[in-house]
Amino acid sequence: MFVDRVRIFAKAGDGGRGCVSFRRAPYEPHGGPEGGDGGKGGDVLLLVDPHRNDLSHLFFAPHQLAQNGRHGAGAKKSGRKGSDLVLPVPPGTIVSRISSAPEEGSKLLPLPPRDAPLVQLADLTPPTDRFVLCRGGRGGWGNWHFRGPQNQAPRRADPGKPGEGGQFVFELKLLADIGLVGLPNAGKSSLLRRLTSAEPKVADYPFTTLSPSVGVLEWPDGHRLTVADIPGLIREAHLGKGLGDEFLRHIERCRLLLLVLDLSGADPLADFLLLRQELEAYGHGLAERPFLVVGNKIDLRTARKAALRRARPGGEEPLFVSARTGQGIPELTAAFRRKLASSLSAANLPEAVEFSSQYLR
Repeated sequence: MFVDRVRIFAKAGDGGRGCVSFRRAPYEPHGGPEGGDGGKGGDVLLLVDPHRNDLSHLFFAPHQLAQNGRHGAGAKKSGRKGSDLVLPVPPGTIVSRISSAPEEGSKLLPLPPRDAPLVQLADLTPPTDRFVLCRGGRGGWGNWHFRGPQNQAPRRADPGKPGEGGQFVFELKLLADIGLVGLPNAGKSSLLRRLTSAEPKVADYPFTTLSPSVGVLEWPDGHRLTVADIPGLIREAHLGKGLGDEFLRHIERCRLLLLVLDLSGADPLADFLLLRQELEAYGHGLAERPFLVVGNKIDLRTARKAALRRARPGGEEPLFVSARTGQGIPELTAAFRRKLASSLSAANLPEAVEFSSQYLR
């Protein structure tokens, strides 16, 4: 079960109560105050875990509570600090707060719509790898702090401060360099399997892909790119039809889009125009993102390449590949590096090297 949006209730620990205590020892019947302070409550921390790719662990455990601080004791003994609660989240998680009344307490509110205005607290993308979601309450002072010339035996101690808490929405936007976009059954998942070691489900029927998948493409010189595959788009996907609109936000961070066309379809050029139309309608800058046009399934006898080559969609010669046989894959991976070279520094992207087919599965 792939979960990319959850709401949780999180609360830091309360501070421990201060202690009212007086020293009692032989020959000291009227010893002074010695009450210790309460311990600080534990924090709720978010830690980026690169080995996680969704938020399902929070979907099944929406209440997250850190430990309270221990109470103070006599002999000026301070209470133990409450243990911090560390919540691992995948890279690309956006954290927002839901406005809620105090009397609602820990009762979970409905998950707000995606377009609802929320207060964004953090965008956990590298190099940010740690964020304090809720801070624990300060421990209360013991009566030792309240001694003075006018009150040498104070019977007062402070209660601990309550820890911060509230309801939050976690939304995941995958971090990938390249996003695969296409109609259902265009062969995007097969292309991802060919390019990377990812193993998404592949079958000969539409909507095989029901959740995003990410794989890593690696060159012999050590350079790496991440590739994301999302469910296929259909007409009016930006209005919520089909599955593509639900996951289009996962390619909002991609630096390059790969428009995958099925050359065995009725009209690959019309499919390209439909994809561009849906990206423009969705917004969020996807229509202005650099892209490459790739015709897949050239190994089939019914492949239609001529019209696509004449049209030169995007102003460039389209690339033709076969995800099944590996034909054209080396040229495609070389095009990735050429296209991304303008947005990366020379230190991050060395000059392209030949990607031999022997490194492909």
